[in-house]
Amino acid sequence: MADSNFVLSDILRNNIRNITPYSTARDEFQGVALVNLDANENSFGSVGNGNYNRYPDPYQHELKQVVSKIKGMPVDQIFLGGSGSDEGIGLLYTAFCEPGVDNAIVCPPTYGMYGVSAEINDVACKEVPLTEDFQLQADKVIAAMDAHTKITWICSPNNPSGNSYDREAIRKVVVAAKGIVVIDEAYIDFSTEKSWLNELAKYPNLVVLQTFSKAWGLANCRLGMMFASKEIIAVINKIKLPYNMNGMTQKYACEILSKYASQKDDYVKEILAEREHLIPELEKIPSVRKIYPSDANFLLVKIDNAHEVYKFLVRQGIIVRDRTKVFLCEDCLRITVGTAKENKMLIEKLKEF
Repeated sequence: MADSNFVLSDILRNNIRNITPYSTARDEFQGVALVNLDANENSFGSVGNGNYNRYPDPYQHELKQVVSKIKGMPVDQIFLGGSGSDEGIGLLYTAFCEPGVDNAIVCPPTYGMYGVSAEINDVACKEVPLTEDFQLQADKVIAAMDAHTKITWICSPNNPSGNSYDREAIRKVVVAAKGIVVIDEAYIDFSTEKSWLNELAKYPNLVVLQTFSKAWGLANCRLGMMFASKEIIAVINKIKLPYNMNGMTQKYACEILSKYASQKDDYVKEILAEREHLIPELEKIPSVRKIYPSDANFLLVKIDNAHEVYKFLVRQGIIVRDRTKVFLCEDCLRITVGTAKENKMLIEKLKEF
């Protein structure tokens, strides 16, 4: 294990350390039940003759087995969120940050939910901006840490810039931190960079977030993943809502991931090919000033009169993300890589502006 200043018990909130988790009816019984009369469910069935009258598995055992095989991670190091990665973000604040006392570090421009969730939990956010080429300033991040810094958020590949951070800069932050360091890998499937999953054994304070919303195309399912030491995952399981993922999502995800896992790789290849086709087409637009390097399924594009271009595209029924008011993203639009047909429509309309 690498040198670490991290001691889990030192950063847990006292009330979380001592809390007795809610015990569901399903927690109290292990085995095969012939008759379920323990959870006050409707024993007669579901309205509409559906098979949904029983509560779902509170720990998603079957789905975690499937995810474990795909990711090569032990089940006890996996947490699955029923509200995407956002659920994990909120639970990490709940577990480690004392409201009104502790703080977190964010590196703007980055994913907005780190800051929103901090506000919801009354946790101060220290901002350490990225460089102008959207790289992590490791020394400044470390200098911003104090005794109350419980979480440092690192999004790589980053949203909205699309680039991956220098790996050694990230490692420097992880080693120096006494709190947890969360690496959000929502876009890792589109990157040539290696995931940090294989480094979890080295760093007890490392947490990795991933999602099924992007490369897997399951955004509607809101299925997020958190990977960490079994000790951290145990804390998260202790404080999560009792049934945090519905049974329909669990069943559907098990089927899709078991039968069609290879299709994800096909999607990634198509998206990357379209991304490489879209870049030179955008470069032909006279008003486009810069297209930033991307390891994601989107491009950050600096363009003249970006806000007006955005409003024009909206009127044409084409929706991109206006990032003009985001730090370091002035006059920028964030454009998701679409299908060939969608990208062609985008280019045609940009030429008309």
